[in-house]
Amino acid sequence: MHFTGVTLAALASLAAGASLKSLDTSLTILTNNDLQGSDSPDADSAVILTDARAFRDASQGVCAKLGEQLWRPTTKRGHRRRDTAVLPFADYLKYTGTADASSKFWVSSGSSSPDAVDIAGGFHPNPGNIRIPALCTNTAPFSTQSSQDTSSKWQISLEVNNQTITGFRDRLSFRFLGIRYAPQPQRFTYSTLFKGAGEAASALAYGSQCAQAPNTGTEDCLFLNVWTPYLPNPNTAPAKKTLRPVAFWIHGGAFTGGTANDPTFDGANLASRGDMVVVAINYRLSTLGFLALKDGKTNGNFGLADQITALDWVRANIRSLGGDPDRITIFGQSAGAGSVRALMASPKAAGKFANAIMLSNLGGINYGTTYSHYYTIDEEVAVAANAILAATNCTSAPSQVDCLRAVPANTLTSLSTVARFLVVDGTYLTSPELPLTGPRLPIKLMMGIMRDDGAPFISFPQTTNESAYLASQGFSVPPAKLFPIVPTGNQTLDLYTASSRLATDGIFRCIDEATARAGADSGRLGPIYYYEFDRSYQTTGWPGTDVCEPPRTAAHPYGDPSRPYLRCHSGELYYVFGNLHRQGLPLRDAGDLPFERFVLDSFAAFIRAGDPNPDPAFLAARGYADSLAQAQLAGPWLPTTRGRQTLRLLDWPRSAQSGFRELPQCQALGLGLDYYEKPH
Repeated sequence: MHFTGVTLAALASLAAGASLKSLDTSLTILTNNDLQGSDSPDADSAVILTDARAFRDASQGVCAKLGEQLWRPTTKRGHRRRDTAVLPFADYLKYTGTADASSKFWVSSGSSSPDAVDIAGGFHPNPGNIRIPALCTNTAPFSTQSSQDTSSKWQISLEVNNQTITGFRDRLSFRFLGIRYAPQPQRFTYSTLFKGAGEAASALAYGSQCAQAPNTGTEDCLFLNVWTPYLPNPNTAPAKKTLRPVAFWIHGGAFTGGTANDPTFDGANLASRGDMVVVAINYRLSTLGFLALKDGKTNGNFGLADQITALDWVRANIRSLGGDPDRITIFGQSAGAGSVRALMASPKAAGKFANAIMLSNLGGINYGTTYSHYYTIDEEVAVAANAILAATNCTSAPSQVDCLRAVPANTLTSLSTVARFLVVDGTYLTSPELPLTGPRLPIKLMMGIMRDDGAPFISFPQTTNESAYLASQGFSVPPAKLFPIVPTGNQTLDLYTASSRLATDGIFRCIDEATARAGADSGRLGPIYYYEFDRSYQTTGWPGTDVCEPPRTAAHPYGDPSRPYLRCHSGELYYVFGNLHRQGLPLRDAGDLPFERFVLDSFAAFIRAGDPNPDPAFLAARGYADSLAQAQLAGPWLPTTRGRQTLRLLDWPRSAQSGFRELPQCQALGLGLDYYEKPH
């Protein structure tokens, strides 16, 4: 739901929540986020930290206007004015430099008289007429996959991009959903930055997803969502050191589907536990996002251009939402990883982000090829546009593009042939693939795959004839000694397992290992933190096949991850975003929760500093004891650099360092580490 041309008075009736400008303070949500949500023993730990102010301004001003109270500490022996209190997050406040030995904070003693607590937890009753930060309660409920409480009590309004936007908070973060970053562009033209005109706008609900099959979404869909633990005071320029790193998420979906609104990658846990701002964007999909014609003007890459427009919006406006525009990490999975790769190659995106993460980028052979190797416009016309023009009776139209503009959006996205290809258009992409030689890209890179990423991209065999089955999947029979069929008593499953290895190598592993090696050896990229997930938690409903789930036993009714199963595409997403509990999913064994924490903490460390090895002092200050123990057990995550190919196996009970995998198999497929040293 979006409001334009609405007066501020009308917004006041729309949202009775507080205006950050009138509160005249920054707000920071601090909580012990162990990823267990409302089931956590620390579920009620959240507080809101304010700027320094007088006691009355803190108690009856900020806290009250937020619908909260001054936080009331517990004491070690229950005698509040003589004993030592337990100040929350003291170690983290010291770690960030927010507080030192002289710092005090307004708290409540249960009476009307002022009380302060110092960083060591000492009480200071009636400390005098001083200005110090306050700790307010945060009683906002947790949001879940199915429930978000956007009622006025939790709302907060602030000025962003010449608009007054109203979002809300939950227990973990401030949530601003459905922010417009671009006006709806004319179909098959490039998006432009949206600029407000002083109006009020609601950021309480997701914007429309982009049009896609089957008959969902709209063309007015260029919205983004923001989750942040920190809102700076809009009346003063925020200190650079207070701004948080920004994680800029690009969803996957084959360039034909998906949305930033998918609860799988709700950003609240990553923002809260990782202390960062998370942004997720929509971009145009399918033929509406990627059609190119041979008319000299319809040059494709509209969806990629949307991603860059969204990046421009974030760079221009993210300070207002607590983010540092100079510390943006773009990251995406599957087609989102292909987008990250394309942004690394795009002259239009140069200098607009600091780091990049590619999760399960596709390339190599068969289905994956075009995600890393880009068509010419002529090639795209041959494989997609001509069929689209024929199906819509636009082939002989005086203007093919005008003819296509008259076709309903959902007709175009539902055709048997759609355009989903990045192309060399000469502006957004100027080379047929990411250049892996030349001047060093000023970014740090993290990339990797699932162990069995390719399994969902082949169908389960209906025959035990290997050559017939592989031919039906678009593969030749590989050398038996490199891709053996290991008998288990189930011949079709054995064939599928061996073929999944072939698909994973051919579509994911080999091209990504070759990319890391070529980029590091040339000096174009590096250091490159490469990984492979050997543990997964498959997303609900996709691919919907039992082989991607660990077998269920009486002792493990939700699956036993210690037993054989395929670690399939998308099986890392719940871990990276920390959303198992938020999705209402069960823990299958004692490893799921600590592994989820360690994965999130590692990805968050890279987003913060370009290095997935979390700072031990950060982990200690946040109380992330199991991640600290796992980091010490696993040892340092070493990057791939010139002449050294190494990866991190992400697994439980222990992650470990290893060499690149499947090198003979990749060489046999023509996708060896020397792939970029020869024509292809």
